[in-house]
Amino acid sequence: MFRDTQSSWMSTLRHDVPASLVVFLIAVPLSLGIAMASGAPLAAGLIAAVVGGVVAGALGGSAVQVSGPAAGLSLVVVDLVHTYGWRATCMITLLAGAVQLVLGVLKAARAALAVSPAVIHGMLAAVGVIIALSQLHVVLGGSPQKSAVANVLELPGQIADLHGHKVAVGILTITVLALWTRLPRRVKVIPAPLAALAAAAVTAWAFGWDVTRVDLSDSLGEWAFPVLPQGDWHLVVTSVLLVALLAGCESLLCSVAIDGMHGGRRVDLDQELTGQGVANMVSGALGGLPVAGVIVRSTANVRAGARTRWSAILHGVWVLVFALGFGWTITLIPLEALAALLVLIGVQMVNLGHIRKVHGHGEVPVYMVTMAAVILLGLAEGVLAGLALAALLALRRLTWVTVLKREDRDGRLNVTISGSLTFLGVPRLTHELRTIPAATTVDLDLNIDFMDNGAFEAIHSWRLDHERMGGTVVIDELHDEWYALAASGARTLPAKSPLKAPDRWWLPWAHRRREQEPVSVSHDGAPECLLTAGAREYHRRTAPLVRPIFTELARKQQPSHLFITCADSRIMPSLITASGPGDLFTVRNIGNLVPRKGSEPHDDSVVAAIEYATQVLGVHTITVCGHSGCGAMAGVLSGGVQAGSLPGLRRWLRHGDHSLATFIETEGERLHAGALDVLCRVNVQQQLENLRTYRKVDEQVRAGKLELVGLYFDIGSARVHLVPPLRPTLCVKTFDRTVVTSED
Repeated sequence: MFRDTQSSWMSTLRHDVPASLVVFLIAVPLSLGIAMASGAPLAAGLIAAVVGGVVAGALGGSAVQVSGPAAGLSLVVVDLVHTYGWRATCMITLLAGAVQLVLGVLKAARAALAVSPAVIHGMLAAVGVIIALSQLHVVLGGSPQKSAVANVLELPGQIADLHGHKVAVGILTITVLALWTRLPRRVKVIPAPLAALAAAAVTAWAFGWDVTRVDLSDSLGEWAFPVLPQGDWHLVVTSVLLVALLAGCESLLCSVAIDGMHGGRRVDLDQELTGQGVANMVSGALGGLPVAGVIVRSTANVRAGARTRWSAILHGVWVLVFALGFGWTITLIPLEALAALLVLIGVQMVNLGHIRKVHGHGEVPVYMVTMAAVILLGLAEGVLAGLALAALLALRRLTWVTVLKREDRDGRLNVTISGSLTFLGVPRLTHELRTIPAATTVDLDLNIDFMDNGAFEAIHSWRLDHERMGGTVVIDELHDEWYALAASGARTLPAKSPLKAPDRWWLPWAHRRREQEPVSVSHDGAPECLLTAGAREYHRRTAPLVRPIFTELARKQQPSHLFITCADSRIMPSLITASGPGDLFTVRNIGNLVPRKGSEPHDDSVVAAIEYATQVLGVHTITVCGHSGCGAMAGVLSGGVQAGSLPGLRRWLRHGDHSLATFIETEGERLHAGALDVLCRVNVQQQLENLRTYRKVDEQVRAGKLELVGLYFDIGSARVHLVPPLRPTLCVKTFDRTVVTSED
C-alpha cells in the first residue's frame, strides 16, 4: 500500500505539477480577458478560475478536464449584468449551479448530448464574432457598442479616429499572439497569451505610452453575498436555466471531446455535471463568473502530460497564490492588450474544423442559422432557432422517402423504396408509384426500417390496383418484414403475386425460396434453372451496388492472397474470410491439395497458379484452407477404396499420401472416432510443407516476403481455426482461445 501511494505521488510530481503550471500560465490572462468581455469585475474571472480548478477539478467526473470562466458564456453574463446588476448575476450563477447539481443527481447528464453539436458550435462562433467586434473598438481606443450590428456600423468612424499609442499596443499584442506559434519549441514553453500581455506591458512602460491600465479597485472591494434579482420572475427563471444548460452542455461536450485525447479513466458525465453544479454555487457565492469546462485549457492540460485531476486542482491553487501575492502586477497590463487578446480569442472561436464536421453531416444550415440568429437577435433566441431548425431537419430525414426506378433488359421494372415509411411520406410515395406504367412486371424492394399503417395502406392499395390492371408485383423486404406482417393480418391476401421472402446473398437457394413460390420460367416458357434465376437476381439487385468496384477492378487485379481450398460446395472463401472482389486469387480442387514438386501423377494446374500468384501478381500470403468432414481425406484414409471406379479421382488422391503418412506417424495406424477431422488438419499442415518444395516460394518465405498460413473450417460450428505448421504436438489456435490436442 505504501509503495502504491509513493508511486502515485511520484507520478503527480512528475506529470501533473508541470502540467498545472502550464495551464495556470494560460488561465490567468484568459480569465482576465473573459471577465472584461463579460462586463464583470476582473477579479471575478480569477475567482472562477480558482473555483473551477479546485472545486470542479476535485468533484468532477473527468480526470483531466480544466474548468473556469468560459468565453461562450460571456454574452449571457453581459446581458445579465446590464439587466440585474453584478450581485444579482452572482445569485443567478449560484442558482444555475443548484440546477446543475439536481440534474447530475437525477442522472440527466446524457440528455445534454442530445443537443445538436451544430447548435453549440454555431452559438460559440456567434459569441466569438460578437466578442471580436466589441473588443476591436477597445483596441482602436474607443468603446464597444450595445450590439454586433452597431459595432459594425460604428467601425469606420472608429478607424478614422485612431488613438496612436493604444492602437500600437493592440497591434503589438495581436502580432505576438500570431507569431508565437512559429517560434522554436523552447521559447513556446511560455504560453502565447502570457507572452503577448507581458510584451505589451513592458513596451508601454518602457516608452511611456498613453494607454488605459487595468483597474482592480472595483474588483478588490469588500465581499458581499449575492442578492436576489429584481424583476419578472419568469425572466429570472429563464436566465437561471439558460446559464445552467449552456454551461452544462459546454462542460459535457468538452469532457467527451477530451476523453478522446487521453488514455486514462473515462469521464462520468453525471458526476461531472454534479461537480460543475457545486463549482457554480461556490463561484456565485464568492462573486465569480459562471464556471464551465473549457476546451483550450483542457487541451493544454492533456498535451502538457497531465494524468490525474491533481493538475486541474493545482492550477486553481496557483491562480489563488498569484491573485493574493502578485495581483498588483495585473495593473501593469494595458486594457487595450486584454482587448486584443479577446479579439483573437473571438476569431478562433469561429472554428473552420467545426464547419467541416457539420458540413459532412448536412448540418451547415443549423450552424449558420444559429450563428446569424445569435448575432442579430440574441443568445437565447439564436439557440432556440438553431434547435428548432435541427429538429425540423431531423424530422425531415426521418420522413424522407427515396424511390429509385430502373428498367431491366428483360422489361421488368425494379423499384427500390428506402427510408422510414410514415404517413408524412405518403404523398411523395403515392406520386412516385402512380408514375409506374400499367400492366408491367414490378420488382418492389423495400429497404426500410419502419412502416406505419398509412404507408402500408398506400403501398397495398397501389399493388392491388396495379395487379387489377394486369400487372405483376413481387415485393422483397430487405430487412424486417413490415409489409408481410401487415398484409398477413388481412382476411384475404391476393394470390396473383405472392410475397417473396427476404433474400440473403449468403443463404442457399433452398433457404431463400418458399415452397408456395412458383418456379420461374424463361422467355420461351421453359422452367428456369436456379443458377439462371440467381444471375437474373444478381443483375437486378447486386450489380448496381458493386458496379463501381468492378469498374475500378476491370483495369487490373491486385490480390494480396493466394487462397487454396477445397472444391466442397459448403466452403465459401469470401464468406469465411470477410473478403471482397479483388482480394483473393483462389484455387479450388479436391482436398485442397498442393502436389509436391516432381511428384506423380504430374499436374501443372496448381503449380501454374502458384507461379502466377507469387511471380506476377506478387501476393504476400498463400493460405491453404481445409475443412471438417472432407470427402477427399476420407478417400485418402481408405487407401483410395472410397474413390471407387473413378480413375481420375484415385490418381489425384495420391497427392494426399504424404498427409496420410504424417497422420500415421503422429496418430498411429489405429483409427479413432475423430481420425478424419485430425487428418483434415494434418493435411493442411502437409500442404504448407509441400509449398516449400517450390524453390521460388521457399526463397520468398525465407526472405520474409511471403507468408504461409493454414486455416481449418469446422463446418458444424461455422468456425475458422488457424493451423500452425507441422510440429510434434499439434496446436490448433482459434481466434478466441487456444486448443492443444495431444498426439494420442
